Amino acid sequence: MEYKHISYAAANHVGRLVLKRPPVNILNIEMMREINDVLCNCQKAQGLRALVFSAEGKFFSAGVDIGEHTKERVREMLTVFHGIFDNLNKVSAPTVAMVAGPALGGGCELALYCDIVLASEKAKFGQPEIKVGVFPPIAAFLLPNIVGMKSAAEVLFTGDTYTAADMRAMGLVNRVFPEDRFQAESESFLEKVASNSSVVLELSKRAMLAGHGKPYREAIPAIEELYLDNLMSTEDASEGLAAFIQKRKPAWKDK
Repeated sequence: MEYKHISYAAANHVGRLVLKRPPVNILNIEMMREINDVLCNCQKAQGLRALVFSAEGKFFSAGVDIGEHTKERVREMLTVFHGIFDNLNKVSAPTVAMVAGPALGGGCELALYCDIVLASEKAKFGQPEIKVGVFPPIAAFLLPNIVGMKSAAEVLFTGDTYTAADMRAMGLVNRVFPEDRFQAESESFLEKVASNSSVVLELSKRAMLAGHGKPYREAIPAIEELYLDNLMSTEDASEGLAAFIQKRKPAWKDK
């Protein structure tokens, strides 16, 4: 499908969504509707092993269009924007943000909501909303759950901009690569994920979510149930174990 503000293509079990409103990729309502359309389609995709977000231009994204942040349109804007995260929650494949430039405001929220964040050493991150008299709802939910209340309070209350190294130290970025090797290193990392079975990746992601924030005695039974009732009935679990015993590379069927 042709889009105006983004592009999407899938090949070799990897879907790639590219933000294409350079130079700074402001997220307007029309663009966010396009992102939601892709995410809805990805929920039905078979054999998808990773969904990658990247961007054209100098910025990953400078955030949501301030021109649509009026009293007349803010409810519509917020509904469409938050729809992105509702839909991301329903994507079974691992999601990966490849952040080569600044990711600010809503752009930062989009990047950090992904399961894995790969950043160029030149990337910047920040939630500057406090400086214009508002707060970022997604970040207000997400950051305390990842980095705890103290670091979340710093990011949200100061509106400061942080380097990729700062964000990795906080636990918000997985890897930081040199600018001149960012694409190659990111693709190499992505291959480590995409070389695995889609069904096992999906169940691994479900297991993480099933146990997140729960005490051991509540989390482990739910994860065990996924392991015994779902994972061990897949063809790829049998194939992976057999391949290990036979000292060969597994041939995944993604089922």
